[in-house]
Amino acid sequence: MQKFRYITKRVLQNKKGEEKGKILVVVRVGSDDAEVDYTCPECQHSSHMVKPWKRPFSVKCEKCGFLMRLPKLKGKK
Repeated sequence: MQKFRYITKRVLQNKKGEEKGKILVVVRVGSDDAEVDYTCPECQHSSHMVKPWKRPFSVKCEKCGFLMRLPKLKGKK
């Protein structure tokens, strides 16, 4: 069984505030990289990428350049 130090799956809003995208971020124990699967809320492009894990975390769409930010979930553990 895999161990994770961070995992989240969220719905993303486009510039108009419509929930049209999604993101899944996984950071495995012993890794400093985040594995990211996303669907851009602006252009609907889907992709997988690996990038260094740091806070605040954000991903830029490879197709349209839309910046998807992943804020901390305040008050939740």
